[in-house]
Order: sequence, then C-alpha cells, then structure tokens
Amino acid sequence: MQDENVIGVFTSPSERDVRRDRSATLSIVVPLFNESGNVEELLRRTTAVVAALPDPPADYEIVCVDDGSRDTTRAQLIDASHRDAHIRVIALSRNFGHQIAATAGLDAARGDAVVLMDGDLQDPPELIAAFLERFRAGYDVVYATRRRRAGESRFKIWTAALFYRVVRRLTNVSIPVDTGDFRLMSRRVIEALRRTRERHRFIRGLVSWVGFNQTGVEYDRDARYSGGTKYPVSKMLKFAIDGITAFSEVPLRMASYLGFFASGFAFVYAVVVLILKFAHLNAPGYTSTMIAVLFLGGIQLIGIGILGEYVGRIYDEIKARPLYLVADSVGSGLSEGASPSIVAGTR
Repeated sequence: MQDENVIGVFTSPSERDVRRDRSATLSIVVPLFNESGNVEELLRRTTAVVAALPDPPADYEIVCVDDGSRDTTRAQLIDASHRDAHIRVIALSRNFGHQIAATAGLDAARGDAVVLMDGDLQDPPELIAAFLERFRAGYDVVYATRRRRAGESRFKIWTAALFYRVVRRLTNVSIPVDTGDFRLMSRRVIEALRRTRERHRFIRGLVSWVGFNQTGVEYDRDARYSGGTKYPVSKMLKFAIDGITAFSEVPLRMASYLGFFASGFAFVYAVVVLILKFAHLNAPGYTSTMIAVLFLGGIQLIGIGILGEYVGRIYDEIKARPLYLVADSVGSGLSEGASPSIVAGTR
C-alpha cells in the first residue's frame, strides 16, 4: 500500500469514476464580500438558469461563501438558505480575501461538476448551460474567456490584458489569457485542488497546473450589477505578484542577470577609468561616482526586493496556519451524500 505522504503520489478518480450523465450533481460556488446589492438578483438568476437547463443535473447546490462582509450580505444569504434548501452558506470568521474564500467554497462543494463564479454578476450564470454541455462531452475544466469587458476603465482593461500576457510568458504552466476564475471543474479536478494548500493562492494558475482535459468558452463580461469593484490597483498589483511568484522563478533569475550586468558594466567602467588615468585625461568627478553608486545600489535593492518576496512566501508557508476559519455553516445543499468536514480550512 502506497503512503499518501510520499511526494508525487496522488491517485485521482479515473475517467470512469467521473459522472457526466443525468445522475451527475452540480455545485455552484460563489464567494461574496459586501455584495448586499447583488445577492437577491444573483440567486434569482442562478436558480432560474438551473431550472431552465434542457438536461438538468440530478441535484444541485449553490454554495455561497461570505468572506467576512460588513454589510447585510451574510444575513441575506442565511435568509435565502431558509427559503431554498439548495442554497448553502459558508460564513468565514473574517475577510480572508477572494482567492481564499473561493478555496473554502471549492472545499465545501460536493457536486460532480463545480462552477466557480463571482457574486457581482459580471460572470453571467447563463453560461452554466454551455459549461455543462462541454463537461458532458468529456472536459474536466471549462473556462470562460473574456471577449469584451463592459463597465471597466481603459486602464483596467489594458493592465488586465498586460497581466495575463506577462504571467503566461513568465510562468511554467499554460494559463489561458483573458481568463479569470469563472469556470466549471470536474470532481477529480476539485480533489486535485484540495491537495494544493499554499497560502498565496492563484486559483486559475492552479487549475492550469493540475492539467486534465481543458477547453474554453468565449463570452462578453457584463458590468457590475451593483456596488463597486473589490479590486483596487493595490490589490491588483498584489494579485499579479502572487500569480507570478507562485508559478515562476524568472524574477529570481532576472535578479541574477541584473547582478551580472551590473558587474560587467562596473568592470568595463573600471578599465576605462584606468586607461584615462594612465593617459592623464581623467579628473575625479562627483557625477561619475554618484552614477556608479546609484546604479549599483539600485540593482542590489531590486535583487533584495525580489528575494524578499520569495522569502516572505516561504515564511508564510512554514507557519502552516489554516487557510481560513469557518464561523458558521447554514443549509444542506445537495440532498445526497454526507457533507465533507470543514475544520479551519484543513482536511
């Protein structure tokens, strides 16, 4: 018998174990933070989409993860779960961030097919039908690729496009461009993701990393139904850094390259200074000294900063704290099977 703790040993459900017919169940995971203006419309549209499916699943659940909201989001979700047994609420003890909240929802989801979507209705629930069609055709991941993005500034659109292309070039996994976390995943992909417990999470990168059969569906992203973005420039920058450092060692190599370049430049400069000295053509100058000091100092600080990013992530990992803490869990969701244990984000 193989030891599960052996590195690289992981047995995922085989293709024949993945239910794709009418007996398959569906989980829809929605992380929410201060989305009180969207909850009612989100649940109305999502339940209407599932009810209108031409080939509906055997059963379904909507797993809503409240990420420490400070408005009435949690109360609205709990009230909705009392009215509809398909709605299940996972309330986190505080705000852990979008990626961790999404992880908590994926951990809790019990469906054979699991859809992850945002709660601001920029990800249209109506795309679930297309997801399920490709899932039943044999795909384990069906991701949504943004064709157009409504209600967003030119700066946001340009920086997002740049981010996806930079990440694709720098990372060692093939991450689809212009693709967020809105996607469907099969049960074996979910089980594989449950084995990845790093703290600085980049879910779309992790899904690409696990592999299996993947395909995309293009769509036009809508404007937010209500409220404002939860991703200001500072969070976007942090998210970009998490994505790059989670899947790439290129920044560390760049620091080495910069160091070699600086050393080479300094060597050439020293040779030139010596030649000028022996030719009695140089005169000591403040400007040249300051340029050399600032140049070399800048290179050193860049290298130290890059090292600091990676060391900081190592520090977070070795503390081995739980990814999240659940304050409350309300609703039954799927009627079949037992609910998996959720204890402080660990399994």
